[in-house]
Amino acid sequence: MLTRRTALMGAAVAALIMAAPAVAGPADDLKLPRQKVELVAPPFVHAHEQATKAGPKIVEFKLTIREQEVVIDDAGTKFHAMTFDGSMPGPMMVLHEGDYMELTLVNPATNSMPHNIDLHSATGALGGGALTHVNPGEQVVLRWKATRPGVFVYHCAPEGMIPWHVVSGMHGTVMVLPREGLKDAEGKALRYDKIFYIGENDLYVPKDENGKYKTYETIGESFADTTEVMRKLIPTHVVFNGRVGSLTGKNAMTAKVGETVMLVHSQANRDTRPHLIGGHGDHVWEAGKFNNPPQKDLETWFIRGGSAGAALYTFREPGIYAYVNHNLIEAVELGASAHIKVEGKWNEDLMKQVSPPGPTPPDKVGAADPVAVTR
Repeated sequence: MLTRRTALMGAAVAALIMAAPAVAGPADDLKLPRQKVELVAPPFVHAHEQATKAGPKIVEFKLTIREQEVVIDDAGTKFHAMTFDGSMPGPMMVLHEGDYMELTLVNPATNSMPHNIDLHSATGALGGGALTHVNPGEQVVLRWKATRPGVFVYHCAPEGMIPWHVVSGMHGTVMVLPREGLKDAEGKALRYDKIFYIGENDLYVPKDENGKYKTYETIGESFADTTEVMRKLIPTHVVFNGRVGSLTGKNAMTAKVGETVMLVHSQANRDTRPHLIGGHGDHVWEAGKFNNPPQKDLETWFIRGGSAGAALYTFREPGIYAYVNHNLIEAVELGASAHIKVEGKWNEDLMKQVSPPGPTPPDKVGAADPVAVTR
């Protein structure tokens, strides 16, 4: 049964679809050069220029929606995911301010659900959500102009099922770079040697009467039970990039001492607090928008639910760095943790173990000595 809120949302979507003009035929009316991008799965990001002197262009991307069962922890817990291009989160898409994104969204006939895409970086028609509804076996092409630089969330937003699709994996990030590149608060150029994209997901897996995680034959069968768990607002897992351990151990991200790394972090549903243990945020766009000057030297930064943020850090020491959601319960107990393995030479000026662990030496002055007490 449709609720009043769902009915109102449906009416709003219908009105936007009627108001937005449909485009017939090839979208070559802009007469701009085109660039076709091959996307890669997170935490990696497709090749791109950080700054450009070229004029605007049309950047072509293609996202294929994949409904698939995945394993989300080392215990073998199975989860019916809905994804963009088969990854949780979906791929990061990069273009420059003033460029146009031409996005082909494909919903294969093998899927069972209708889908669409709401791009927080786009202007109009529910971020494109009203113009991209595709049933299984359909595809749609949307073009929009990148007018605001920053990192932005995109997610699926089908009528009546938005939370379920989002927490089932259907979100990602668009990065719109300033044409002249990134700058610090004083206007000096900033660059990165590497970029990693971490998408955080809160997952809600139903349990049976014995406390064991349930499995389902199809995505549709899991809807009622999953919705019941979701409404309690207590996730069973909080993970980076799709599962517990996806970015730890042998899956750790890598860097070298002296390299500047950009860490883009998104959370499409809940607030989170990224922290790099043993490092800092040299420059942090906490709200993710590059028209605003970055903050400096942050220990932990805050990513609002439904947004993405970006941080730059130049590694100064080698070793394994833990990158965590600093709600430590979610990091340690529920899975929101990643590793960055950094190679290079140790700098003892920054940190040195003066003496190794050993027996505590006896006190030279007894605690009962009144001189020791007064001192």
